[in-house]
Amino acid sequence: MSLTFFLIAFGSNHANGEVLKVGFYHKTCPHIELIVKGIVDDVISRVPSLAAPLLRMHYHDCFVRGCDGSVLLDSPTKQAEKDSIPNLSLRGYQIIDKVKTALEKSCPGIVSCADIVALVARDVTVAVKGPSWEVETGRRDGSVSNITEALFNLIPPFANITSLKQGFLQRGLSVKDLVVLSGSHTIGISHCSSFNNRLYNFTGKGDTDPSLDPNYIKNLKKKCPPNDQNTLVEMDPGSVRTFDNSYYKLVAKRRGLFTSDSALLHDSETKDYLKKQGINQYGSTFFKDFGESMVKMGRVQVLTGNQGEIRKVCSRIN
Repeated sequence: MSLTFFLIAFGSNHANGEVLKVGFYHKTCPHIELIVKGIVDDVISRVPSLAAPLLRMHYHDCFVRGCDGSVLLDSPTKQAEKDSIPNLSLRGYQIIDKVKTALEKSCPGIVSCADIVALVARDVTVAVKGPSWEVETGRRDGSVSNITEALFNLIPPFANITSLKQGFLQRGLSVKDLVVLSGSHTIGISHCSSFNNRLYNFTGKGDTDPSLDPNYIKNLKKKCPPNDQNTLVEMDPGSVRTFDNSYYKLVAKRRGLFTSDSALLHDSETKDYLKKQGINQYGSTFFKDFGESMVKMGRVQVLTGNQGEIRKVCSRIN
């Protein structure tokens, strides 16, 4: 499943008169970042394939109801966000739980699950040789998680550039944020079902997507037969476990896996950015830009102050 975007109303990080800030837990949980990093580094050293879904979890949380940890909540009737089709491929919930358990031992009742998701997203990125950034904290946890909100507000992998730009702008995120955060597709995998129509039935006439490189289509067809729902394909072949700028090189060559990747070539600003970033690994501003855009995304519709709660267990409300 692709990095996905959800249409919600944008909310600032000034909710309830409080703001997120770096070092929010400086006095109440001074070792929080060391604890989170220690667990993440251990996990990714053994299971590097968890980096992509744990990074994606932060997107999925923030783009439905804001960054409030609602993606983590369980529902006895399977009606929570995590039960929706776009979230069924998320993995790594047990890592969030492991971090929460460690933090509850060190500083009980202090750190929100929403903040844990944000910190883990940063640390898994670093663990696969990606950029680091200072994570603002101070989020509170929400108490509502709805399968319908996640399902029907999703901008799918076959979205065009207009839908993508609209979805980001509605959250207070820019066109630059769109193309920068799309760069996270440098790691991770996808089911063939997310792009099979581009290979076999793009316009309903048994045709292929003309915007895709024909040689890339041939390679993908070898891995994904018609109607294949289960086979997994690397989003960024050869770089699936290394966070780098190679995604932009592929998209510029018309080898973006999803329609939403190829869509970045249909806007002058996104096209200019991806071509510049793909030219030179060391002249690229992608790492710096990615950290800045992640901070902005982490402010979307947050709960702060006395809003929400601090969950004792991330999968259920207190």
